[in-house]
Amino acid sequence: MSLGKLKKVELREGWKHEAHDFTHWLAQEDNLKLLGDEVGFDIRLIQTEAAVGNFNVDILAEEENTGRKIIIENQLEITNHDHLGKLITYSSGYDAELIIWVVKDVREEHRRAVDWLNEHTDEDVEFYLLKIELWQIEDSALAPKFEMVCRPNGWAKAVRESVGNGEFTETKLRQLKFWNALRDFAKQNNSTLRFQKGLPQYWLNMSIGTSAAHVSLSINSRENLYGVELWISDNKELYAKLFAQKDSIEQELSEKLEWMELPDKKASRIKISYGGDFNREDNWESDFNWLIHIAEKFQKVFPKYLKTTAN
Repeated sequence: MSLGKLKKVELREGWKHEAHDFTHWLAQEDNLKLLGDEVGFDIRLIQTEAAVGNFNVDILAEEENTGRKIIIENQLEITNHDHLGKLITYSSGYDAELIIWVVKDVREEHRRAVDWLNEHTDEDVEFYLLKIELWQIEDSALAPKFEMVCRPNGWAKAVRESVGNGEFTETKLRQLKFWNALRDFAKQNNSTLRFQKGLPQYWLNMSIGTSAAHVSLSINSRENLYGVELWISDNKELYAKLFAQKDSIEQELSEKLEWMELPDKKASRIKISYGGDFNREDNWESDFNWLIHIAEKFQKVFPKYLKTTAN
């Protein structure tokens, strides 16, 4: 068997100019998806070179479903104080909660600075520091690769906050631990799912490609049930159109669903539940497998029905 040789390529061979070339490349939908896969949430472009006073942020974006503002600052060189300062200035200018710094390489003092920011800001603010690399096999097309250097530790933050103000119960802390462990498990097992940030609450949302609905995972610790559902926030007509295709949807999913129109409420839900034991951490891997398996089915089947019913 003949194997090619993998070689690392200088970034400037792929992108000559940081703003004109790299920022333009990263702002494209497919490339923001690559970045989103690494940081763990969906990124939707708002604007490139967005003004903040006399400065311009490289990319202003938002997280799908939540609308949380995202600041992305690019640097095709090693990190420096100037860009770190700009990152903080831009973030305050747009009241951003998700701050991403993409660089060629990282100085140790800047890695420590980003870790410090993650440890000392409140739990709503997250800093991500990533390296970007280009790789090639012989004369193949150049392939980008993101490498995470710093990311927030939501579990550590929540524990620290809970000690300070006593807001989180033991159940809330366990929920946060569960969602963070689920995200890690999904990534380790090459799941196609991209989760939003885990919070100390009984649900975790995921984008499904439309603002009209999203997929939600849930924990019912009292009844020992897990759930995966399509949550339609405020569109009874959309629910009715999906219900009219109930048999086809359930056949494709190979699952029987609970259809909840909820006529007295704005939202409607389409759900499937599973019996588990949230309090037994030694059984969480089995719970993770079920949640991921069903959520991946939802992500595969529902989008085409949502697209059809929107027309």
